[in-house]
Amino acid sequence: MSLTASLLVILLLVATSAFFSIAEISMAAARRLKLRQLADEGDSRAERVLQVQTHPGHYVAVVQIGLNAVAILGGIVGEGALTPHFEALFGLMMPAPAAATTGFVVSFLCITSFFILFADLCPKRLGMNQPEQMAMRVIGPMQVCMTVLKPVVWVFNSLVNGVFSLLGLPVQRDDSVTTDDIMAMAAAGTEAGVLGHQGQQVISNVFELETRTVESAMTSRERIVYLLQDDSEETIRTRIAAEPHSTYLVCDEKIDEVVGYVDATDLFQLVLNNEPIDLRASHSHGLLKKVLMVPDRLTLSEVLLQFRQVHEDFAVIVNEYSLVVGVITLNDVMSTVMGDLVKSHDEEQIVRRDDGSWLIDGVTPIVDVMRACDIDELPLRSQYDTLAGFLMVMLRRIPRRTDTVTLAGLRFEVLDVDSYKIDQVMVTRIPVATAPAAS
Repeated sequence: MSLTASLLVILLLVATSAFFSIAEISMAAARRLKLRQLADEGDSRAERVLQVQTHPGHYVAVVQIGLNAVAILGGIVGEGALTPHFEALFGLMMPAPAAATTGFVVSFLCITSFFILFADLCPKRLGMNQPEQMAMRVIGPMQVCMTVLKPVVWVFNSLVNGVFSLLGLPVQRDDSVTTDDIMAMAAAGTEAGVLGHQGQQVISNVFELETRTVESAMTSRERIVYLLQDDSEETIRTRIAAEPHSTYLVCDEKIDEVVGYVDATDLFQLVLNNEPIDLRASHSHGLLKKVLMVPDRLTLSEVLLQFRQVHEDFAVIVNEYSLVVGVITLNDVMSTVMGDLVKSHDEEQIVRRDDGSWLIDGVTPIVDVMRACDIDELPLRSQYDTLAGFLMVMLRRIPRRTDTVTLAGLRFEVLDVDSYKIDQVMVTRIPVATAPAAS
């Protein structure tokens, strides 16, 4: 074979190897969500790529057969085509045995470098940069190759399946999308500038609805503004004027004896019509409404479901002893999802100070504390929902002012306690090397 013919054969082999390299890397890197979107838009090639990703055995076998066959042929043709010419060239400068060896080494290096550059690195980078487009372009020719090589592919796949069965390995890949996968995609989108930081935080908060209990978003017992059935009209007017809310809990003698709730709009309607406000007689007038009672162990996702089922947006949270521990509204749940997008500066429970420390309210949900302070894990996580609960579990008693807990390179110091209620906690980062595991 002449030098020109050999070079043409080498170029053909390089192009063939480049094709199989693109087919291999693009199929592995193509994103199913993107392909599904393209398939839904009517692109049949995307649908075929999705089918191959579901059952990739035949496709991978064809790719490997092609790559290995081309590599072997490239070595044979390249060595036979270039070695004699290099040997003759070096024969002018050194003895024949040395020229033969040198010619073979230089020929090997040239052919190998050419294949690495144009048959491997360049096509694979192209396949990684545009995986969906490249996978759809090569899927037609690849399916032709799969049809032609079907008998050979069947033999190799049978052998591979047998080996995998003996080793107890899965034959097909798991394409299920997990929460971690979506969060990783959101983080990647934020880094790429496609998704804003606040958008990423909203996505994270939505998934937290499945794990955060209602106690992390409720209005706690001591902050509930409620009315008694026997309250006079003057008392009701004064309380509403002093602490305006959209909904008021109505109780009989004490907060744990809940009888219902009233909407502020209904009360205002009575005032505008110069009608008396009588909570005792409100049953017959439709003023007092039946309240939704939910246990304190429900998640925010579960309470959202109950809101939808009973068409309510207000619920009272009770513990296992039927004592009221708080109230929660649909707005509270949505505020948890939206985070800083809807919270005003006055509502901030976590304040970052100039010295790098944090001033945190004791009732702040522990997940918000972990996020703000970059904490991955805390001990006994299932036993508390707030920062105050975390300190109680760690200290095994009611915290007092100046009590501290040192954990994960952070120092939690209680600054203010009001009637056993932890108001303010200072969190300071300390060198990890000098920080004990807990105190």
